[in-house]
Amino acid sequence: MNPVIISIILLPILEIYLFIKIGSQIGAFNTILLIFITAIIGVYYARYEGLNTIKSGFSQIIKNEVPAYEIISGAAIAFAAILLIIPGFATDFFGFLLILPLTRKLIFGRLSNKFQKKEKEKNNFIDGEFEDIEDEDDRKF
Repeated sequence: MNPVIISIILLPILEIYLFIKIGSQIGAFNTILLIFITAIIGVYYARYEGLNTIKSGFSQIIKNEVPAYEIISGAAIAFAAILLIIPGFATDFFGFLLILPLTRKLIFGRLSNKFQKKEKEKNNFIDGEFEDIEDEDDRKF
């Protein structure tokens, strides 16, 4: 079965379970308040990190370098903001993991190492120059 379909089915079940467990411990009103607080804090922090990523990207462009990490990081921050807006504790947890710069670098550092290894394996060629030398036998044809 497709992992996306499984996550679409299991994520609401997990969120409902966490709502019930946390709500029974701290109360319904505090649970709802906590959901709103994490959404508000998460969106503001996502905005802050997004602006920092844009500044870093512009500095990479000024240095005449490709801002590849900044592009991926910006997409991850946007996805994290969506996760934080969606009500739930599990989505908030994953959203905060993606927004924090340290965990984002750890996640994307491992992914970039895998892609760099594959890229190095693909580039098995030798760069060189050649000179075409004509023989007198080749001129007869």
